[in-house]
Amino acid sequence: MKPITKPIILVGTGRCGSTVFHRILATHPRMMWLSGFAYQFPTRPAMNRRAVEAMGNPLLRRLFGGRIRANEHYRFWDEYTHGCFSEPCRDLVRSDVTARMKKQVLAAFGSMLTARRDRLLVKITGWPRIGFLDEIFEDARFVHILRDGRSVASSLLHVGFWAGWYGPQGWRAGLLSPEDQATWEAYDRSFVALAGLEWRIQMRAIEAARRQLDPARFMEIKYESFCEQPMETYRRVLDFAELPFTSGFEREVEAASIRSQRDRWRGDLTPAQQALLDELLADDLRRYGYEPEHRTVAAREPVAR
Repeated sequence: MKPITKPIILVGTGRCGSTVFHRILATHPRMMWLSGFAYQFPTRPAMNRRAVEAMGNPLLRRLFGGRIRANEHYRFWDEYTHGCFSEPCRDLVRSDVTARMKKQVLAAFGSMLTARRDRLLVKITGWPRIGFLDEIFEDARFVHILRDGRSVASSLLHVGFWAGWYGPQGWRAGLLSPEDQATWEAYDRSFVALAGLEWRIQMRAIEAARRQLDPARFMEIKYESFCEQPMETYRRVLDFAELPFTSGFEREVEAASIRSQRDRWRGDLTPAQQALLDELLADDLRRYGYEPEHRTVAAREPVAR
């Protein structure tokens, strides 16, 4: 079992563009990541190691690359954290890690690393779990992929697995705070508003968690900037991770299909729904460099804050 040194952990709110970013970064020759074998056989991490190593063979990659891809695979995490990792009712923090959990997670991932693929790459969305992961991986490098909250909210509304339709009692973001509950009520329990609140709740969790980290171990990139300048973005990330930008990885980035969906939310939402998100998220959008386009929701009084 190899020691795990400076693992790279991608975090984001979900629907933030992290999947494509993760899968391209996983083509770096030093990376070890979770494939579908980790999901199917969580108690046999050696199978995942062999699958990822096989992707370094050009012939095997052409044959199986579409089926062996990097993903989150929470079933693997749950196997070694006794089910706490995938759907907690709140963000997981440092004090949630037991001694047994830490030992088991380190052993499972350590058994995957090889002399060549010696850097662990994982992706986590939803709750950031930064404190929890920092307790296990004490020198981890965290990369936050940030996306416009209106894009995230719209995307949540248009995927089949969003649990917000059940309300805060049945979704994955925990019960609303009294303040957020009052805000949701003020918007007549709008599901559009609830999707916006989910982005805001998770962004605030990320902010709270990052304050507990050494700033040198946390970097933030914008999805929109990544789509516009993927090569430069990956150069920055690899420099942050202390990994070389190889010619082979450069070819992978050049060959990748990276299409920006930054404006899709405007076509997917009605003008009133767009205005609702602008009003609800105005302060948070500006904090992250996004500008609201509407002042108030049509035919409604502004919600008091």
